[in-house]
Amino acid sequence: MDKKNALRTGAVAAGTTLMMLLMSSPALALTRDDGDDPGPGLNVMETLGLYVVAPIVLFLVITGLVMVGDKSRKGPKQG
Repeated sequence: MDKKNALRTGAVAAGTTLMMLLMSSPALALTRDDGDDPGPGLNVMETLGLYVVAPIVLFLVITGLVMVGDKSRKGPKQG
């Protein structure tokens, strides 16, 4: 990749990031909507379980299923 393409890619990425930051205003998250009834917060263990452990377990289960499915299709080698 030459310098011109690299600069263009960097400019597009920076512009996109800046626009996304400007469009998502976190200040609007502080005002409550009508009918807003948030539940209780999560503790540290619940948060880690939900956002760290569960995706890893799900990834491993899907990987295992794909590997089992792949091995079951292969027949004995005929040489």
